[in-house]
Amino acid sequence: MRKIKPIALMLILIIIFSSCSDKKDKDKVTKELAIATNTNVSKDKRPNIVFLLADDMGYGEVGSYGQKKIKTPFLDSLAAQGMRFTNFYAGTAVCSPSRASLMTGLHTGHVSIRGNKGQYPNRYGRVPLRKSEITVAEVLQKSGYQTAMIGKWHLGLPDDYSTWAKGRGFDYAVQEQWGKDEKGNEIDERIHWVNNNKDSIFYNYNEWSCLDEFRTSFALDYIDKKNNNKPFFLYMSYRTPHSHEFFLRKTDLYKDKIEEWPEIERRHAARITMLDSQIRKLFNKLKESGELENTIIIFTSDNGPTHAEGYASHRYDFFNSSGGLKGYKRDLYEGGIREPMFAYWQNKIKAGTLSDHQSTFYDVMPTFAEIAKTQTPKNIDGISFLPELLKNKEQKKHKHLYWEIQEGRGVKGFKQATRFGKWKAIRQFDNYHTELYNLESDVNETKDVSSKHPELVAKANEILKTESVKIEHYPFSGGIFKK
Repeated sequence: MRKIKPIALMLILIIIFSSCSDKKDKDKVTKELAIATNTNVSKDKRPNIVFLLADDMGYGEVGSYGQKKIKTPFLDSLAAQGMRFTNFYAGTAVCSPSRASLMTGLHTGHVSIRGNKGQYPNRYGRVPLRKSEITVAEVLQKSGYQTAMIGKWHLGLPDDYSTWAKGRGFDYAVQEQWGKDEKGNEIDERIHWVNNNKDSIFYNYNEWSCLDEFRTSFALDYIDKKNNNKPFFLYMSYRTPHSHEFFLRKTDLYKDKIEEWPEIERRHAARITMLDSQIRKLFNKLKESGELENTIIIFTSDNGPTHAEGYASHRYDFFNSSGGLKGYKRDLYEGGIREPMFAYWQNKIKAGTLSDHQSTFYDVMPTFAEIAKTQTPKNIDGISFLPELLKNKEQKKHKHLYWEIQEGRGVKGFKQATRFGKWKAIRQFDNYHTELYNLESDVNETKDVSSKHPELVAKANEILKTESVKIEHYPFSGGIFKK
């Protein structure tokens, strides 16, 4: 039996519709006509989610968070149209474990990645997410979202595709990679891999103003080609302002500052301003495509600002990148983990609102799951902050927040911190001393008041002992306490 072609079927249905006198019959034909012409009758109207992640951006590197010299006009405008958080924290103070916390809803005392590298029996190298650790992309994908990730992944092994973004819940993934592949060959980090090794595209810096313009081009193309009947989750993992972008085309931005600023600082500022323009471009694309009204956009960073790491690094204090907070990347002081974060959602989030709600990366999964009307895995550490965004019901709060980090093989690379209410406790290395700060009166952590509050130190130590689970690859996990 021959099938009727869609155009012929549509003509038949139109004829039938014109001859119908009964409303129920007309409604039935209308529905069938819509299906035949592939319109959006069955469109899933849940919100789209766009998560914008800067790399090593400090609390004070955006105008809306106090930056005076670097221009971020679009980000400032976007923040003004939404809700700006003043107590939002990264997963920890360095890239890989911070992003692991973001993806899994687990804090860094529970997640399997505690540092950029871990200790193996015969080597020191990268550690991937465990397959048992469900990612936010897998949660959304399972609930019917189409999912895309573009940029820096940093949660897998270069020689194991199953640990790359495509294997962890993203339908479409464009990512850089470095290290050695499964054949032992060195991977060129300028190459961006599409859906693992299905395709690869070389980043030619002479053709783009910066790496983030190159990455944004993939996002614009994705918005054009995605399925319009399903909501989408787009995770944009930018490079800016991470210091090691080795190939950057010549820029005239801030050319009036050439005599006043060191060249590395001028280029640092230029890249942040270029990122601002790329996010504007993405925003305008969402608007042109008709998706903006039903899209929540969140902007933040993975950890605090870089400080003089090699030849390509700027000084974190040149632009007051930490916003006056103590510390920077790899520190568990506020400058290493407190981040700019704001959320925009047209007609949902009230413009110009400010929130002091204490939240962090491991709250992102439950927040997105609630937006998507789906469930998270059991036993995650996060709490949805959607009620705070919408101000539609009481916002649950954490009893405490927790961070740890292992940088390098030695004990001096291990640090822990917790915040409970206005109090912040930090324990570094093996000096067996827990620092205590009152962030309400001393946000810059200048006065260690541990000697005045032994009961609070005891409370903090109990948190530090119980929240850090001993795990392979990180010999100091579990904490360093005297017996």
